[in-house]
Amino acid sequence: MIAMFDFKPITLSTPHNGYHWEGGDRRFFEGWYYRVTLPEPRQTFAFMYSIEDPSGGQPHSGGAAQILGPDDQYLCRTFPDVNKFWASTDTLALGHWGDTDLKSAPGYLDSQLFDRHIHQGYQGTDTHHQGSLKDGTRNCSWEYTITPVYGWGKQQSTAGWLSFLPIFEPGWQILMAHGWATGSIDWNGTLYQFTNAPAYGEKNWGGAFPRKWFWVNCNCFDHIPDLALTAGGGKRSLLWWIESVAMVGIHYRGQFYEFVPWNAQVHWQIAPWGDWHIQADNGQFQVSLQATTTYPGTPLRAPTHHGLQFCCRDTMKGEVTLQLRQQRRLILEAHSSLCGLETGGGPWDETWVH
Repeated sequence: MIAMFDFKPITLSTPHNGYHWEGGDRRFFEGWYYRVTLPEPRQTFAFMYSIEDPSGGQPHSGGAAQILGPDDQYLCRTFPDVNKFWASTDTLALGHWGDTDLKSAPGYLDSQLFDRHIHQGYQGTDTHHQGSLKDGTRNCSWEYTITPVYGWGKQQSTAGWLSFLPIFEPGWQILMAHGWATGSIDWNGTLYQFTNAPAYGEKNWGGAFPRKWFWVNCNCFDHIPDLALTAGGGKRSLLWWIESVAMVGIHYRGQFYEFVPWNAQVHWQIAPWGDWHIQADNGQFQVSLQATTTYPGTPLRAPTHHGLQFCCRDTMKGEVTLQLRQQRRLILEAHSSLCGLETGGGPWDETWVH
């Protein structure tokens, strides 16, 4: 018998929920990531939104929406008009209008009004996500509600207290490590309807993505519905030097297990593609995860100092095995074949061992 955890929905109040741009012409981007994993058809939809140089009139000013859909298929639509982008500075709420007959300033719309007037675009909050995009022969429309279960730890900053200061490039925040999504997604005429499907959300902001990075994420494990894993690392700018850092965060049965540079030793061996091995020890708990994939991955765009560029590769078809120990005693072992995996930046000439 599978032990079930009594989920208690939360109000999402993690730090950095709001939009970070404060005006000016400094190189700036902000990006948001929404994801829904459908266990029965074994498919995942990842939605990636970005806005760059929002003041407008600069070489890379504009927005974009990317979707990694069934079997790692890809859809992308750009939105060059920064004036049709909107976001709240206080809460998680954003959107970008593309094709529309509305003349008013952009903002959150009732879902029926959005369907009627926003022919291409998106809007999202911590509890609702909706949009419609077309890119060549591919199209996607979606609407679903979100019930957050886990934010990040005790609603804390992913990068620690220093993330409140503008010294990291880029900032990174897990907005919702785990939640439930209910609604539908239409992908090229195939309708996916779901109830309480695992959902996830995060964001980045700053001048550009790291020089080199990796990412492992899963909240759809076999027979363990209340387990969420996020691990990542990279070479990022910190004031005037470059540092290599990594972290592992696990939410399980109401507890948060955190392995970060200031409380743990984190080691990794990441191949250019296909193998991710991460181990961490915070003195009380030890974690080991191994992720692999035979899928080739899909190139995705990410913000760089030279605008949105194809500089990373993703799959949502990763195999991952996670082991968590307390003083070397195994307290959790879990597996999934619906893990998100990514490598980005470079160079990736050989396995990155740290």
